[in-house]
Amino acid sequence: MKTPQRLFQFVASSNVVALDAALLLFRLAAALMALHGWSKYADFYTEIEEWPDPLHVGPVASKALTVFAELVCALMVGVGLFTRAALIPLIICMIMIVFVIHAGDPFEDREHGLLYLFLYVALFLTGPGKYSVDGLRNKK
Repeated sequence: MKTPQRLFQFVASSNVVALDAALLLFRLAAALMALHGWSKYADFYTEIEEWPDPLHVGPVASKALTVFAELVCALMVGVGLFTRAALIPLIICMIMIVFVIHAGDPFEDREHGLLYLFLYVALFLTGPGKYSVDGLRNKK
């Protein structure tokens, strides 16, 4: 049997392990959003007057909601803690960024937001997987 066929057989025979490993990688990729959230948190009051306010709650509240989603919720998704609940603010945030704030911009300016949005929706549909805090809690 050739090596590629063995690899594909292994993945097919251990699809549960492969799925949980893939979900872990997806969650870790989703947690990279925390880097964006941290930079917004670190310079919270810098240029706050120019911050977009698509929800009409004021620029300070709008930026606070963005920081909460991109920093706190992204870290929660990364470790798999209350994953589906943490994904809701992230999904809303990406929808606002892609379809409201950057609505008239070229695709290249919205591409990262769309990728994160698709990733968040996919994780919302699948759940966090076995290798997560939620997975450990559900095991008990």
